[in-house]
Amino acid sequence: MDIADLSNLVEIHGKAIYGFCHKLTKDKTDTDDLYQETFLKAIEKCHKIDRDKNPRGFLISIAIGIWKNKCSKYARRQRIAPIQEFNEKVNYGYIFKDEETLEDIVISNELRVSIQTAADKLSNKLRIPLYMYYTAEMSIQEIALALKIPKGTVKSRLYKARKVLKNILAVEVSKYEKF
Repeated sequence: MDIADLSNLVEIHGKAIYGFCHKLTKDKTDTDDLYQETFLKAIEKCHKIDRDKNPRGFLISIAIGIWKNKCSKYARRQRIAPIQEFNEKVNYGYIFKDEETLEDIVISNELRVSIQTAADKLSNKLRIPLYMYYTAEMSIQEIALALKIPKGTVKSRLYKARKVLKNILAVEVSKYEKF
């Protein structure tokens, strides 16, 4: 595969890769950096990309590798010299539809934030396949190839992730029912 073919992959899979990067980083600046680094690394490895063998999975596996390296470097630096970061809330852009009431919009936003918060509590083993499946819209086979694990393991991790999310969200709902 040459650079021109890689440019086509950016056009085809760019949005899915960007969305996946955003789910991992939860910050626009970090998302942009991870997205760029992913395609820079893809340029280096373009000879390994096979158009017929899940190129989106290959790109996502590059993004995961870069993200894991950054996380481990950050954790190592935190152990050596802890620093505190300024945390900003992510601004979820919402497109208003004519038939929705304000109440529907508020409930939808609260639900989305609850689900995102619950997903953030998952371990990387469960969260990454979940994001790959729902955010990047990858098949179980594609996830298995990208993560280099068996399909059964992917299915098991998705099942466990959904089960944990269901339990976390059930606790959240029960908190509101007390009022």
